[in-house]
Amino acid sequence: MVETQLRSETSPTTVGAAVRRLVGHPVDTFVRRWNWKAALTSAIIRSSIFFSVNLTAGKRAAFAAMLTEFVFRAATTGFYGSFTQAFRRVEPAWQASVIVMFGLPLVSHSLEFTLHWLRGTPNLKASIGASIVFTVLSSLFNLYIMRRGAMIVGAESDSLWRDFARMPRLVGGFLATPFLFLASGFGRRA
Repeated sequence: MVETQLRSETSPTTVGAAVRRLVGHPVDTFVRRWNWKAALTSAIIRSSIFFSVNLTAGKRAAFAAMLTEFVFRAATTGFYGSFTQAFRRVEPAWQASVIVMFGLPLVSHSLEFTLHWLRGTPNLKASIGASIVFTVLSSLFNLYIMRRGAMIVGAESDSLWRDFARMPRLVGGFLATPFLFLASGFGRRA
């Protein structure tokens, strides 16, 4: 059983198989594989975004928005990271990208908007707008690096420090991806 499960996690899969695994084994996916790396890094980065955007409303409002976002992201992003990790082996890769790019922001920002609206975050529209842009880009980036074994949790994972040590190369590869895709597309047509 364990060997079959490990093989299925390291082999290419389909969107359907990944969704069946999420639905059929939610505790394994979202609790046992809660992605603490995603939770920690997202909470730090996103709370900084909310602090910066709300600084025009005063330091007190900026700190309140930052604290609200930090707690919200620390509590929820581990689940989103687990979701992304579950799609890292999906082939073709573009299908996983579409699911992660649209599915996560829809759920995440609905909750985020409600929380900040109830809390009275002053620059809510700009804060959520910046957060949505960040989510789309970070979701694609996280999927990209998870497909390469970084920022994952579980048997195949490295330490957070080793993941960070790989980041310059991973960031460069991610930024080069659209150009490589265009170049390969034009090369096939010529």
